[in-house]
Amino acid sequence: MTAPLTPQDDPSSDGRTPEPAPDRQDDQADQADQADQAREQARAEARAELRQGAVILAAVTLAGVLLGLLWVWLAPRVPLISDGKAVYLKNTEGEQAIGADGWFGLLGLGFGVLSAALVFLFRRAGGIAIVVGLAVGSLLASLVAWRLGIRLGPTGDVAAHALAVGKGVVFDAPLRLGAKGMLLAWPLAAMATHLGLTALFGPRDPEPPVVPHWPQR
Repeated sequence: MTAPLTPQDDPSSDGRTPEPAPDRQDDQADQADQADQAREQARAEARAELRQGAVILAAVTLAGVLLGLLWVWLAPRVPLISDGKAVYLKNTEGEQAIGADGWFGLLGLGFGVLSAALVFLFRRAGGIAIVVGLAVGSLLASLVAWRLGIRLGPTGDVAAHALAVGKGVVFDAPLRLGAKGMLLAWPLAAMATHLGLTALFGPRDPEPPVVPHWPQR
């Protein structure tokens, strides 16, 4: 009967974990640095996109002032007349009120197309913040134009205006926007135009390489 064999002492079995090779440590450090740089670059790009979106929102909103001025200038006036007791439409079959809504809608469509084209040229790559800034700015611009047009147009106190001009004198009715849906003309035109320009002329993702396929025999 032979005695049990005693295993030879292993120099690596002293209870310590063997350290990885130096080249492996360098690779891991390089990968960690690259990951940190990628995250920092992504955060920087996100901050830049947010700043550009805020600039677009402010610029488009301010453009509503120009829309309001043009609306006051181009919208037809509704003539009123007073007999000393009440105020009446001078022309009961006139379409000036509808014309005011139509002009606001047409101007909104034109401003929407123009603002979307300028935003696309400013930031061709697009981005969520850019689209949100354009959409919100367009809606705010329509509201600014509407309220500014009413303020700059004829006074809203019809009774006082009729008393001031006198009996039988024709005067202009306040500028009003009867169809509130015209406020969406600018945002809808801007979104549709920006989407179309991005689809046609926006940057494209690189196509994957074509791998040849050999038929099996």
